[in-house]
Amino acid sequence: MSELIETTGTDRPEAQESLQETLAEVTTLLRRHRLIEGLVYEQMEHGLGADRSDLVESLVFKQDKAVLQRRLDTLHPADIAYILEALPLDERLYIWDLVKADRDGDILLEVSDAVRESLISSMDTDELVAATETLEADEIAELAPDLPQEVMDDLFQSLPVGEREQLRAAMSFDDDMVGALMDFEDVSVRPDVTLEVVLRYLRRFDELPSQTDQLFVVDREERLLGVLPVGKLLVNDPEMTVADVMEAPRVKLLQHEKADEAAHAFERYDLVSAPVVDTNDKLVGRVTVDEILDFVRESGQEDLLAQAGLREEEDVFASVWASFRNRWAWLAINLVTAFIASRVIGLFEGSIEKLVALAALMPIVAGIGGNSGNQTITMIVRAAALGQVTIANARQLIRKEIVVSLINGLVWGGVMGLVAMLLYRDVALGLVMVLAMTLNLILAALMGVLIPMALLKFGRDPAMGSSVLITAVTDSGGFFIFLGLATLFLV
Repeated sequence: MSELIETTGTDRPEAQESLQETLAEVTTLLRRHRLIEGLVYEQMEHGLGADRSDLVESLVFKQDKAVLQRRLDTLHPADIAYILEALPLDERLYIWDLVKADRDGDILLEVSDAVRESLISSMDTDELVAATETLEADEIAELAPDLPQEVMDDLFQSLPVGEREQLRAAMSFDDDMVGALMDFEDVSVRPDVTLEVVLRYLRRFDELPSQTDQLFVVDREERLLGVLPVGKLLVNDPEMTVADVMEAPRVKLLQHEKADEAAHAFERYDLVSAPVVDTNDKLVGRVTVDEILDFVRESGQEDLLAQAGLREEEDVFASVWASFRNRWAWLAINLVTAFIASRVIGLFEGSIEKLVALAALMPIVAGIGGNSGNQTITMIVRAAALGQVTIANARQLIRKEIVVSLINGLVWGGVMGLVAMLLYRDVALGLVMVLAMTLNLILAALMGVLIPMALLKFGRDPAMGSSVLITAVTDSGGFFIFLGLATLFLV
């Protein structure tokens, strides 16, 4: 889980807002170092240095590099990941080479998928194996889709049998399953032992797994019986048994359950951790709040990208070709819809020639419809993500949104109708404006519900291209409604 603080050599915590300052500092050090490197090379090219050893022995060069490296050593892996994501490719790889090798795995976990690809492509097989073999099985599984097959083969051979089986288990789950979020660092105890025995057992650990707020109580077949909160363990009589103080688990997650359900449970019950079981109620791992937060953040980013018609997360410093491949599909769709809208306008060229005011007013009708449709579709997509809407209640949602759009249409259509009447001294034009805005808002509300619901019905992400689609519908529909009404009643 990405932490939002960084501890320096003086143990001074830095808040998230100081990351920009850290980025600026590292960038300044990097570019000064690269400038010195360039000057030394230039001296060599002009015969002012005997050989490459002059570069290595350059005191200024070495000191400057050491300052940059020491600054990187003080940063948390999440902060280094932030810096790597904010640098162009050549500078990113230069910083990556300066990072200590034993931190590579932790940093690869923190960077975005797009940036991770660029870092992995710069590493050879041995480097990748060394970077990942120190990670936990669930963390290796997170990196597995981006790692070359030969690296995974070497990893399987180097891991102990137990961790190898855990890795296979973690890789068997889809990204949207609870099993993909769980780790295997659960601490379990038997119900018949005393709290004193449990405390002695815990003291044998160098440190407890992160987010350990409860221990899991299991029988000899590893079936989950209950949980022992750490708070209860500390305050109760050490002579009491675990069975005397354990509680029923507030939530018990199935490993093949959807991760969305786990996220809802954590939000609803304010959980720090939750046990994960298989279909036989056997404890197989746990999910912690840091993994849930990462999942929610990534899901939110994916929805935001999908609404804009982007296929996947994009490295802002990616090549032109990579960015083109990520963006072209929905731009092509948008071009088609824009052409349709232009042809709708073309159908009413005669009306526009006779009444020039139509050309000035029709973008207002289309624009207000697009904004209203985006409001509706955003609410529906969010509710779908929270599991609050289904295909079954689509009719009720449509009725509600139509009433809201009807009221908005009459209010704001009335305002614009009045403005149109005052500007062009034409009462009929004002009434057409009111009716056109109202009808387009109703259309926007209808499509704002139907588009995500249709995507849900076909098993697709309800946010996928929704912004593009709703804009296309409200533009073409708004032009057609307004110009059509104007042709009927004004021309």
